[in-house]
Amino acid sequence: MGVIERNNVHVRESGSRSMIFAHGFGCDQNMWRFVESAFASEFKTVLFDHVGAGGSDLKAYDKEKYSSLGGYADDVVEIGRELGLADAVFVGHSVSSMIGALAAQKAPGMFGKLVMIGPSPRYIDDGDYFGGFTESQIDELLQFLDSNHMGWSVQMAPAIMGNPDRPELGQELTNSFCRTDPDIAKAFARVTFKSDNRADLGKVDVPTLILQCSDDIIASRPVGEFVNRAIPNSEIVFLEATGHCPNLSAPDEVVAAMRSFV
Repeated sequence: MGVIERNNVHVRESGSRSMIFAHGFGCDQNMWRFVESAFASEFKTVLFDHVGAGGSDLKAYDKEKYSSLGGYADDVVEIGRELGLADAVFVGHSVSSMIGALAAQKAPGMFGKLVMIGPSPRYIDDGDYFGGFTESQIDELLQFLDSNHMGWSVQMAPAIMGNPDRPELGQELTNSFCRTDPDIAKAFARVTFKSDNRADLGKVDVPTLILQCSDDIIASRPVGEFVNRAIPNSEIVFLEATGHCPNLSAPDEVVAAMRSFV
């Protein structure tokens, strides 16, 4: 099976420039439907699913390869080479922000700009670095997921989404979490929440836009500000949107911020 089938890649050929969208943990490419459609008439847009998510080939999952975010970044580079991407815009949500940072370093010239939505290079507090969680909190979260995937999804998805006045959003994320293969979800969660990509940020050498939500329990404002300071040629936009998934909860605000950057 080729990379296009493996990662369930979908391309809309419109503009001469390319824009590739990478979803976060527990999600799939459908989470981009409101944002991608806003750029589809101007860009060649590329949607895909990380292996283990959405319509990807579950048989392609390899524990060793995907034991770090580098394995997912390798897939992004492989997709980019298959499609001949050059000077493309990479748009990553949550953990895929760091995957994009790694991919840009692995394939110089493939991406001309990065957009990071709710990025975090390290979720665990470390000295004077505030990641938002203690190590014991992350361990408890992962233990809960290990023991009860469905229960974890039902409890965590609405909290991650935020916007309690719009319960349909939390329900959509819950359904997405529940559709993910439980064993792969557990492994990806461990890779995500135990990762430390702080040292990689200074190596990003393309213009980068950071979109920081308000009241985000996963990636708080201090984390976004850290990313902004660490990436040399970056700018940060503080959104009015709340929660961790503005691509679903406030797509118009995300599109507006991206337009002035790309």
